[in-house]
Amino acid sequence: MQDGGFLIVAVDAIAREATLFAALWFLVGGIDDLAIDLVYLARCVRMRLSGRRAPVLDSLTSEESEGPLAIFVAAWDESAVIGAMLRAALTRFDHPDYRIYVGTYPNDLATVRAVADVAAQDRRVRLVIGGADGPTTKADCLNAVWRALLRDEAAEGMPTRAVILHDAEDLVHPGELRVFDHYLADHHAVQLPVLPLRHRKSPMVSGHYIDEFTESHGKQIVVRQFLGAALPFAGVGCAIRRDMIGRIAASRGGAPFDATSLTEDYELGLTVAEMGGRSVLARVSECSGGPPVAVRAYFPASFKAAARQKARWMTGIALAGWDRVGWSGGLFEHWMRARDRRAILAIPVLVVAYLALFAWVLSLATHRLGGTAPPAIAPALELLLLVNCVLLAWRVAVRAWFVHRIYGRGEALLSVPRMLVANIVALAAARRATSLYFGMLAGGAPRWDKTRHEFPDDPEGAAA
Repeated sequence: MQDGGFLIVAVDAIAREATLFAALWFLVGGIDDLAIDLVYLARCVRMRLSGRRAPVLDSLTSEESEGPLAIFVAAWDESAVIGAMLRAALTRFDHPDYRIYVGTYPNDLATVRAVADVAAQDRRVRLVIGGADGPTTKADCLNAVWRALLRDEAAEGMPTRAVILHDAEDLVHPGELRVFDHYLADHHAVQLPVLPLRHRKSPMVSGHYIDEFTESHGKQIVVRQFLGAALPFAGVGCAIRRDMIGRIAASRGGAPFDATSLTEDYELGLTVAEMGGRSVLARVSECSGGPPVAVRAYFPASFKAAARQKARWMTGIALAGWDRVGWSGGLFEHWMRARDRRAILAIPVLVVAYLALFAWVLSLATHRLGGTAPPAIAPALELLLLVNCVLLAWRVAVRAWFVHRIYGRGEALLSVPRMLVANIVALAAARRATSLYFGMLAGGAPRWDKTRHEFPDDPEGAAA
């Protein structure tokens, strides 16, 4: 009986202390998110008072082209999608002067053949075969493409106007190159929003990317820009002016992309800011009241693939990024970098929160079986939980609103249960990210840990 009583007391203590620990950190995170929301609302009020609205694609102006636009695509084991992606891009792009450079590997003959088939039919596509077998890192592949661009510039005597990054599964927007032309006139780099495609077979796992990217590129990056903090690139739908990427290459021994990084796109955006460059998130409407000009793509549909992808992001940004890019900049820059890295810190809090939930269920069950009253919750803890519930309700509503703006009511409703899916994926990703990070600390070379990609069978229908 004494042992049973001790067990009940221990379970009650675990439930109480775990709840307090998780609730305190949830409060910190909730206040952090609320601060971002308030800044976003302040920006909206300022724009409304000034009469400013998001520009429309047909209203954009651009200077006379200073050279072709070079689109870089790194492709390792992408034979299933790269051919369709290139054909769709060549059909969809509404621009007179561009080239698509596709980086491949000599030991990936299937992808080489797929690119060569398209290049044989359209001279705007350049097949680049790197010197080393793959996979290396995406950045290493992009550096091989950069060297091919330099050779073309030297042979033709005409510099490229800008370098644009895309992935092998991207569904490009017809007007995106016109958007780049317009904004590159007075910016060094431009990032378009990324909008994941709906995946009918995976509304929950693939769908949670809809929620995250819609809020990130609809609010969080907008707030960074409003505060004057550096804008990280998404790795797709971003353009860097030729003079800026040339300066970056010169500072890195001739290679603009850091081959030792797992998230070279994120770091490239910070590097542009550190070198005094101006970046902008270009939110341009297709038409008045219409959706934004954006890059669309399918994201991982399986839990395992999503966890692998999130692990790479978590390793490169939250773990290795802490070591690599540090904490330079002012107050707002420090705030944004802390938000970038808080994902890995939030994982232990989530684990403790789920432990607390399990402990409370176990506590109630043991008290019911023993015929004793469950422990009362302290008033201070009760107030803390109430505040967290209000912040959570606000968080859910805000995310659903952003999703509703782009994807409609159905996806907005699904965004609520998908928060749980996102948490579970993050937990699995954190475990893998920790292993990857310690492997890098031990001297292991970073490798391209990519996932299988899909490209829509009907690009026009998917874009609609």
